[in-house]
Amino acid sequence: MTAVDRVRAAVAAVTDPELRRPIGDLDMVREIEVDGDLARVGIVLTIVGCPAASRIESDVRQAAASVPGITAVEVAVGVMTPAERKALTEKLREGRPARQMPFGPESLTRVILVSSGKGGVGKSTVTANLAVALADQGLSVGLVDADVHGFSIPGLLGIPAGTQPTRIDDLMLPPVAHGVKTISIGMFLRDGEAVVAWRGPMLHRTVSQFLTDVFFGDLDILLIDMPPGTGDIAISIGQLLPHAEVLVVTTPQAAASDVAIRSGLVARQTGQRVIGVVENMAAYTLPDGTVVDLFGSGGGEAVAAALSDGGDAVALLASIPLSPALREGGDVGIPIVTTGSTDAAATTIRALARSLAGQGRGLSGRSLPVSIG
Repeated sequence: MTAVDRVRAAVAAVTDPELRRPIGDLDMVREIEVDGDLARVGIVLTIVGCPAASRIESDVRQAAASVPGITAVEVAVGVMTPAERKALTEKLREGRPARQMPFGPESLTRVILVSSGKGGVGKSTVTANLAVALADQGLSVGLVDADVHGFSIPGLLGIPAGTQPTRIDDLMLPPVAHGVKTISIGMFLRDGEAVVAWRGPMLHRTVSQFLTDVFFGDLDILLIDMPPGTGDIAISIGQLLPHAEVLVVTTPQAAASDVAIRSGLVARQTGQRVIGVVENMAAYTLPDGTVVDLFGSGGGEAVAAALSDGGDAVALLASIPLSPALREGGDVGIPIVTTGSTDAAATTIRALARSLAGQGRGLSGRSLPVSIG
């Protein structure tokens, strides 16, 4: 290989932090010259004002400088032409037409709805931490915040206020936080603004656009943080994703578990499968060894037993103890599973992620492409 070839190979391997693919595969590398120990590298970004511009330029500079014999690097940054952007979006869609929902029954992506009967059980906190823990398992993870009226996922993941998806023509690229590609209605509102007076049709359109217009790329798992209850959004997602799996979150308290059972039963009516129950805010142990059942006990087991009655067995997959550290991590946007904490809640959520990551999605009922040579 010539010096130019070596520099081109190093630069082409740089990953676009939004698209999560090498920039060489995305046709973002242009002319490269080597003059002695100086490398001149040309690249193009997808759009003007690309939020990842500084990082891409820095990574390209570092990659070129890593080639033996190169001690100085000059990077020229341009922007794709409309024709180049169109070619890129067609490549990213891999032949799928625009505005087509990529998570249908034939998809290899495992879709898991995280549901609860009522608010205040810590469902979103569990969802955010579970998503990060799954990403730490090496999986490609997407997260849709479908709780349109009570969105909290951006804050829980530390996504700064005002952060919006990057648009490449008609594709929206979701922000990435802690390795998780995330979309929420909160990214489209001014700080402190609320969603008011939205009803069924608008809610359905919003959720549908999250699933069709946002480009997540190839995902292993898509988590959807559901709103509490069994209202319009639950019905819409039941229509859009009848093959999805459902994880029901409850607290040990009877008042929460009774309502959680109903959310699981409604999901089943749309064809979705309840894969397990997560009990949050369970008993915790004080430093002196005293066990405190602040919200009672047995709620998770009761939900699992009720949802197993007359159908497939539903297991209590995790019982997450009440944890000040879990709450504090959510307040500052640093999920507790990212800190290496040995807190019991973090340990339990990581174990839950390992359990779900090891399950995989069955192929039953799906048509698979088969070619005979």
